Amino acid sequence: MGYAKLDLNGKSAVVIGGTSGIGRAIALGLAEAGADVASTSRRAGEVESAAREIEATGRRSLRVTSDVQDRASLEKLLEAAVKAFGKVDILVNSAGRTKKAPTLDFAEQDWNDIFETNLTGMLRACQVFGRHMLERRYGRIINIASIGSFRGMMEVAAYSASKAAVASLTQSLAVEWSAQGVCVNAIAPGVFRTALNEKLLDGTPRGNEWLLRTPMKRFGKVEELAGAAVYLASEAASYTTGSVLIVDGGILASGVNQ
Repeated sequence: MGYAKLDLNGKSAVVIGGTSGIGRAIALGLAEAGADVASTSRRAGEVESAAREIEATGRRSLRVTSDVQDRASLEKLLEAAVKAFGKVDILVNSAGRTKKAPTLDFAEQDWNDIFETNLTGMLRACQVFGRHMLERRYGRIINIASIGSFRGMMEVAAYSASKAAVASLTQSLAVEWSAQGVCVNAIAPGVFRTALNEKLLDGTPRGNEWLLRTPMKRFGKVEELAGAAVYLASEAASYTTGSVLIVDGGILASGVNQ
């Protein structure tokens, strides 16, 4: 088949939670592979910055904010993307939140807030954009899961439970939608150092434990997730659906590392 099927020229993408960290790196990777990309989040300044970065690759972008807790904002985002690009071929769901605290006293509101963004918000986006894709009988949906989808981690039970549900939702949507031309997959990142978590990782016991458990002996760089997203968004992945692609430096394969 050659590498041509990885070319995203003529495709259009929406990346929700796409203005920072993992989402932004994926949005830029899709643009560099040829797609027009609307990179969106709640913060207008970050949307503007991401759009400029995408446009610097020679691709088109949009400047539209959105909130996964607000279905109307997602519907407006779809409308704007279809008006600008003619269609939406690719949806990446990268919006997420977490909180570290002992589970015994974890506040129900914090639990609900995490699920509202990580799971229910993802469902809203899949419903809004999935309807458009099903009508066209073509689409690629990529949800961001986590190694927490498969393993327990200290004092982030709500996050891990929500990400386990993301993996399950991905499989359920794949079963329902794949025969209509909409492939639904997920990426499960390992530990990627970003501005949001560097203080939790650099020189800390938790960071040192992650490095001990990672066969590559380093944290991931967010741009190392772009290739997985480009593959799942492309024609090369035409028979890949319901999968969770793990990009973790070997953590989930790891037993004894020394």
